[in-house]
Amino acid sequence: MNAVPESFESLLSPTEVDACLARMADAIRAECPDGTGVALIGIQTGGVLLARQLAKALESVWPRPVPVGELDINMHRDDLHRQFAPTVHPTHIPFDIGGLTVVLVDDVLASGRTTRAALDALSDLGRPRCVQLAVLIDRGHRELPIQADFVGRRVTAGPADRVHVSSDDGTTFKVVLEKASVG
Repeated sequence: MNAVPESFESLLSPTEVDACLARMADAIRAECPDGTGVALIGIQTGGVLLARQLAKALESVWPRPVPVGELDINMHRDDLHRQFAPTVHPTHIPFDIGGLTVVLVDDVLASGRTTRAALDALSDLGRPRCVQLAVLIDRGHRELPIQADFVGRRVTAGPADRVHVSSDDGTTFKVVLEKASVG
């Protein structure tokens, strides 16, 4: 892999991300041992690939395939008025969410505003039995009373720092912290 620039700090290697995803899958399985009525929905864009990886991990222990969907939240954001033309990604949920346990999946949880927008977008599509939140990274600094049910890793980051989750191939991930410039 390429060297990490000086303003970036490596937080998780691909091996550590895999271990986090395995722990998250174990925690989801503990909540729903046989997987009946569970679907994963990745929040565009960061949560989609992670939802697919979690589904693969769960399918290795559950006797059925795990439905996976993709949810775009951009038109539900509370800062929409600040954007000239938001980038809209496809929402693709090829199943009825009514009555299901929906696990929303995202890469990083910070303020909680993306999750709030996801809940609004999800409510336009039906009424799940319950909604849970799975995030690879919880970096704190909440602005809303939202907490994840399943967390890969909690990290300490300043309010202006950024956490980046990236993948070159859709299956191998790395996580870096971009420190805010001082001064």
